[in-house]
Amino acid sequence: MITGKYPSLRLRRNRKYDWTRRLVQENTLSSSDFILPIFLIDGRNKKEKIPSMPDVYRYTIDRISQIIDKAIKNKVPMVALFPKTKQTKKNELGTEALNEDNLVCKAILQIKKKYKNEIGIMCDVALDPYTSHGHDGLIKNNEIINDETIEVLVNQSLLQAKIGCDVLAPSDMMDGRIKKIRSALDNEGLKNINILSYAAKYASSYYGPFRDAVGSKGSLKGDKKTYQMDFRNTDEALREISLDIKEGADMVMVKPGMPYLDIIKSIKEKFRIQHSICLSSGNLGWSMDRWTQAKSSRGQSDTTDHYFRNFY
Repeated sequence: MITGKYPSLRLRRNRKYDWTRRLVQENTLSSSDFILPIFLIDGRNKKEKIPSMPDVYRYTIDRISQIIDKAIKNKVPMVALFPKTKQTKKNELGTEALNEDNLVCKAILQIKKKYKNEIGIMCDVALDPYTSHGHDGLIKNNEIINDETIEVLVNQSLLQAKIGCDVLAPSDMMDGRIKKIRSALDNEGLKNINILSYAAKYASSYYGPFRDAVGSKGSLKGDKKTYQMDFRNTDEALREISLDIKEGADMVMVKPGMPYLDIIKSIKEKFRIQHSICLSSGNLGWSMDRWTQAKSSRGQSDTTDHYFRNFY
């Protein structure tokens, strides 16, 4: 078994609230195993269709309570927030990610004000919803630059954590970002913030509808193969996961989930850590019955990030 060490590793982070304890229960299969994504848009009293994701919608912040109320009623422990940023607010550096008045920050404040710790909030740590080129990092000389991107991601993480995010979810796949984020959180007295790392994120066409939902699909220039993983690689996934655990991740995610159940099984066997799978937007054709069967019998994942049509 590969694990981290104190102080970057604090197992009590996963025990601090009822919703965190439900989220990481190992030997159950229930609504507590799911994370519910919510897509955000500017404005008031709007519910906007996402054409590539039938029966899933974007909401203005004043309407997200109708989704969260359903999540709590059905004992879903956590929601994940994703913004569709206006094109006028995007630029090559993704500076809107660091705006304390952006969609995600305003949604965090509203949720915490109304629900306190009744439900958890997970926030994406990446730049693709905010960059004009649609990539998860900064670009220099046609290259996604790793270390400079991490500095922005650290600041984005600190902003979200200070405003009230419970679980930071770096989905960018930059090398070394978990260690930097964990160190920054500890230095700012935010040691109880969880990190759910997208540790094995494969370059995939399954993400098309999701990129539609956050408005980055039309902006994307090129592909993400220089930082997201090659679908042929298994050992590399385990190396990525091992590194993130050692750097301070409390939970790890495999994305997309459906095609990589072998990776999920290997994580469970080798690392014994709470891990999640993302049922990507391109998997929406799968029925819930088939998915839960695969999850329980083969994948052995602890949590699933999934789009529940009847919640929207």
